[in-house]
Amino acid sequence: MAGLKRTALYDLHIELGAETVPFAGYEMPVRYALGVMREHLHCRSSAGLFDVSHMGQILVRPKSGDLVDAARAFETLVPADLLGLKVGRQRYTLLTNEDGGIIDDLMVAKRADHLFLVVNAARREVDLAHLEERLADTCEIEEVTDRALLAVQGPKAEAALEGIWSGINCMRFMDVETVGSEFGTLRISRSGYTGEDGFEISVSGQYAGPLAMALLAQDSVEPIGLGARDSLRLEAGLCLYGSDIDASTSPTEASLEWAVQKARRAGGERAGGFPGAGRILRELQHGARRRRVGLMPEGRAPMRAGTRIYREPHGGDSIGTVCSGGFGPSIERPVSIAYVQSEQGHAGTTVYGEVRGRRLPATVTEMPFRSPDFKR
Repeated sequence: MAGLKRTALYDLHIELGAETVPFAGYEMPVRYALGVMREHLHCRSSAGLFDVSHMGQILVRPKSGDLVDAARAFETLVPADLLGLKVGRQRYTLLTNEDGGIIDDLMVAKRADHLFLVVNAARREVDLAHLEERLADTCEIEEVTDRALLAVQGPKAEAALEGIWSGINCMRFMDVETVGSEFGTLRISRSGYTGEDGFEISVSGQYAGPLAMALLAQDSVEPIGLGARDSLRLEAGLCLYGSDIDASTSPTEASLEWAVQKARRAGGERAGGFPGAGRILRELQHGARRRRVGLMPEGRAPMRAGTRIYREPHGGDSIGTVCSGGFGPSIERPVSIAYVQSEQGHAGTTVYGEVRGRRLPATVTEMPFRSPDFKR
């Protein structure tokens, strides 16, 4: 595929029989021999290995040498409480624009002398430019280009990693550690994007292949492609940038209020001070016109992205649109994520999705569709 980048694990993907597709400028594995359905179920029951090296890794270092200065500066870009975040922990947050929309969703880890960011592949260049423009006076911004990023997800993920680092079982959800290993220095977080317990591991590119092979040598671990990664995150009710959130979507519309901590809300000790705070704080208090909700379609027909949603089975204007949808292998039924008018966004409400010219019923439901299994 001409013009596409390849990760450090590309040759291993081909050796494992992966079917590859273009994704965010990379040639990435979409499925392996097991197929999407069985990969999905294997991750839910055992452990799956994902190559997520296409994601951006960025270091933010304070020029003063004081980590507090980096956290304070970064708070001018996001609605998160980073000053209150402890070293050795990470937090999901949102880069917002002046209109209150979402530039990107990302992870921010607080390490001993810097912040470590993991950003979406398709937004990496935008994010880097934004950080360099806004933080140039206070921080050094460094894109990490010599490290791969692997994710091990599933109920047996911890056991799979015990041979790599013996302290893995001491980590809890959203902990971060930097450890030495036979695969060089590893930056490990207990997190992921599947709704399962698991870990993300930043590893030097030269050791990415050997680490992946050591993990795949275990009977519990199978390689998982982008197809199952998407169905896993869909069951978990997690956003995909460009599908479920974008530069026009506010955190309240996206049902991501929990990503705005108390310290940054109205009445908090550092209320506002981030781009779009006027709209975001107003919507947190009074609500937004539309909401991201879960839908459980009746029957077996999936309501996929672009499906128009209506209040009634016949007539009337559309009240929303599906942004992600498909079949949930773990719950054995179709599920969708949609934006609907807020008054129609209450759990238990019946709405209708237009599929192939017919309006089919669906029930608004809380997300996630399947309860997460994190180690708190």
